[in-house]
Amino acid sequence: MSIVKVIHLSCVALSFSGFFIRGIWMLQGSAKLKLRWVKAAPHVVDTLLLGSAIILAVQWRISPLAHPWLMAKIVALLVYIGAGMVALRFGRNRNQRLLAWLFGLLTFSYIVAVALSKSALGWFAYF
Repeated sequence: MSIVKVIHLSCVALSFSGFFIRGIWMLQGSAKLKLRWVKAAPHVVDTLLLGSAIILAVQWRISPLAHPWLMAKIVALLVYIGAGMVALRFGRNRNQRLLAWLFGLLTFSYIVAVALSKSALGWFAYF
């Protein structure tokens, strides 16, 4: 396994873990969400994640235009980012934030399923 793929997979785990724990803190109303490193770390991790994804796509010579599963991941990534913004910043109330957080977790699961199955159907590709 290449170092770039190790970085990518590590950042996937860190990104999910960070989103999950920040969602828990959001539900608890924790002041930890206001810590400087808690605000900065996701940007660093997600930049490394995106950068490593681009490097892998170039190395493997795959294009989102030629591979529908890769385009599905990109679109789902944008949905995940939007859900995260509502969950952790712009949600008007706790219920809206909770639903956005759960939707973000579901979207993340779909992205992983697409990556593993190499199909835009995600988990449904196995049925």
